[in-house]
Formats: sequence, structure tokens, C-alpha cells
Amino acid sequence: MGDIGGVDNSSALDNMSVPDDMEALLEPQQDIRVLVVDDEPSNLESLDRIFVREGFRVLTAESGRVALDLCRQQHVHVVLTDLMMPVMGGIDLIKALATVAPHAEVVVMTAHGTIETAVEAMREGAYDFVEKPLKRMQIVKTVRKAAERHRLVAENRTLRQELSALKNRSIVGTSPALRHSLEVASQAAPSTATVLVLGESGTGKELLARFVHERSGRSGPFVAVNLAALPETIVEAELFGHEKGAFTGAVGRREGRIAQAEKGTLFLDEIGDLSAAVQVKLLRVLQEGEYEPLGGRTTKADFRLIAATNRDLGEAVAAGDFREDLFYRINVIPITCPRLAARRDDIALLVDHFLDLYCRKNSRPRMAVSQAALDRLTAYLWPGNVRELENVVERAVVLGKGDTLRPEDLPSPIATAQSTGESLTFPVGTTLAEVERRVIHATLTHTRGDKQLTAQLLGISARTIYRKLGAEREGPAE
Repeated sequence: MGDIGGVDNSSALDNMSVPDDMEALLEPQQDIRVLVVDDEPSNLESLDRIFVREGFRVLTAESGRVALDLCRQQHVHVVLTDLMMPVMGGIDLIKALATVAPHAEVVVMTAHGTIETAVEAMREGAYDFVEKPLKRMQIVKTVRKAAERHRLVAENRTLRQELSALKNRSIVGTSPALRHSLEVASQAAPSTATVLVLGESGTGKELLARFVHERSGRSGPFVAVNLAALPETIVEAELFGHEKGAFTGAVGRREGRIAQAEKGTLFLDEIGDLSAAVQVKLLRVLQEGEYEPLGGRTTKADFRLIAATNRDLGEAVAAGDFREDLFYRINVIPITCPRLAARRDDIALLVDHFLDLYCRKNSRPRMAVSQAALDRLTAYLWPGNVRELENVVERAVVLGKGDTLRPEDLPSPIATAQSTGESLTFPVGTTLAEVERRVIHATLTHTRGDKQLTAQLLGISARTIYRKLGAEREGPAE
């Protein structure tokens, strides 16, 4: 308070030279907003003049309450505050800033002999402190370091958010086929039942598994294992873990994925690739709730299993490649991820989602998509499903020259795709059985005989397709 121990206002302070090694640190940065808080007007005036000359954008406040109001109205990078102020002191201001402006860095000004108070301020979240009387180079250097910390923390926060978005993507779409799968998943999530996610590669089976886990109420983590990507010789150790010396090369104890998923969810992708020996061990875990790490003792397990496959496990069981008892254990609640061709209504939403994602990731302006390009994207059959669409959009973002995704930005098979535009008409009085028969045949023609895709497009089961076609071949009953 007052001039005692305040800002040194001498002309020498304002005109002092800066050492060469400080040049980079003291370069003007017009985008740094500093809020100076002090109940002494002469100190505010001096600090305002110093920081403006150094290229800062400066706000001033004669009290803590005014400072809080300013922080509510504008984004502040650094708050430079006196500690000893009436009504609301510096410590109370720091505590309030944690709520009003949590990302602002705080530097406190303290008179000689009150270092203990400055240390208390840092415990409350202040970045640094400077002692009065203030020296121009010291105060500018400290505030710039605080502003740089603000920038780095903000960048790290943004990167974490982007990484989290990439890792935990939301399921995009509103098509009937997708809604049906999500409804089943939502019902199954709160239970303890094992879920088997079915679908072709690229349909988003792991996303659906995460959807179930996030709604399960389980407190543990989501642990994903792609069994097809692991050499068969290490799958057992990877899942169950091992003790030191359990086998050649086991130089230490290692926790398996089952242990990592404690109280959470273990997602086993491509479970159809499990060897017979590991199938037996997994079956025991599901039946008994316990397992043995390699070279270790029996251990209790508490996790929820979600398995996924793009294979027909029923056929694998019939061929002797997959244990029937394990199949029944994991096939408690089967959920199918529909092919992208069965959810064409979602393509526009997915394109928009991926454009936003990859434009931000590649630091380029947000691209739009032309109707012509969207028509081609919708007409294409997408054998690689959503993953293929994502790769196509990322390619267009990286290689596209304009601000709009156009047909020429797409790979040739997609750029030349044309919608069939087919429609069916029926005279009044046509029986429902005939309408059904003709719709099934027309859709089979469109899908080139793919009965699974035909069933998804029509919203019926593949078994119904086979039954209808079988009844046709047999003819009417006599």
C-alpha cells in the first residue's frame, strides 16, 4: 500500500537497456493480456505504462472485486496482484480466481519481509512472486514467463482433448440399423452379461464396445486387445500375465490384460483367432471367475468381457475351430454392427464428422462437401465400411486444394459411383406376399446377391431372407 516498497518510477528504470540474451524473452506479444491489481493508483499507473511499452495488452483494477469482474468479462492470461489490499486481499483473490479464471497464471507482488505470505499464495495456486521495490526487467521477465506457461498449459490441454477425441470417438449416425444396435447395447450395458459384437472389419466394433462400457457403471478401465495382431506364442502371457522366470525370457513379473481390466471391461477383438489352449483357459475364467498367471498362483478376476469377431463363430464351431461351450458363454447378448452400406443415411453425418476431425488435426480451415461429392459417397457400396470412409475423407483433407470436397478429390472408384435410382411400383391390389417377394429380389440385385446386406437394408434378419427364398423354390403347398 502507498509508495513504500512500490514500483521504482525513476526515468532510469523506464530507459534501461536490455541484455542481448534477454531479447527473445522480452519480444513484444500483443496477444498477452495482463491484469494488474493494486489499491494504489500510482502503482497501477506505473505498471500500466511499463507493460504497454513492452507490448502487452493491459487491464487495471484497484480492488480484488473489480479484478474478478474484469476476468468474468475478458480472457486474462496473467494476473499481477498486490497481496496487501483492503476488503479482498491477494490470497482471497487467488482463491476466487481458481473458479472465475482457472487458467490464468497469477504473479503476486510482496513487500520485503512478507515472503511467508508469498509462499502461502503459491500454495494457493500462484505461479510466482516478485519483491518490492519492483525492477522493470525483473517484473517483465516474470510476467512473460507466466504468460509462456499459460500458453504451454493451454496447448497441452488442447492436445489432450484432441487425443481423447481420437481415442474415444462418439458413434455418429441416426439410421434405423444403427439405432437398433445402440438400443440393444444400451439395454445390455448395466448388466453383467457377456456381449458378443458381430460385424465386418471397419464397422466400429470397438466403438460399440466402448459404448457399452461407458454405460455399464463399472469403475475400472476399458482394456482393448486385438488378438489377431498378437503372435500366438505370446497371447496367453499377454492375457493372463506371468511371474518372473515362468519361461525363457521372463526376466520379471508382468501383469496381464485381465488384471489390468479389474472392475472394468476387457474387450477381446477377433476372438475367433484364439488358439484351442487359450480358449480353454478363457472359458475357466468366465465360469469360475479365476485364472492362473504363467508360473503363478490362482487369482480372482472381476471384469466384464466384451468379445468381437468378423467371423461366423457358428461355422467355426461346426468346423471344430472354436469350442462350443465357449461360444455359448460369450454369445449371451449378440449385437451386430451394421455395414455402412446398410446405413446410407449416416454417410453425410460421418463425412461432416471426419472433415471436422481431420481439418483440425491438420490445422487447415474447415472444408465443406459439395452435393456432387456427397452423392458419389452415398452411392458407393463401401466394402471397407466406416474405416474406409474415414480414410477417404482424411486423404481428401490432406490432398484437397480447395475449401470444398469435390468428386475429383475422391478415389476413382468412388468418384465414378452412381446411384441406381431404381424404384418399384405396384398396382393397387397387389398382395403383400408379392410386394415382399419383389422388394427382396430387387434389393438382392442391388447388393449383387449379398443376403446379409439385403437383410440389413430391409431391416429384417438374414434368416428371413433364406426362408422366403426357400419357400419360393419349394413352390406353393398342394
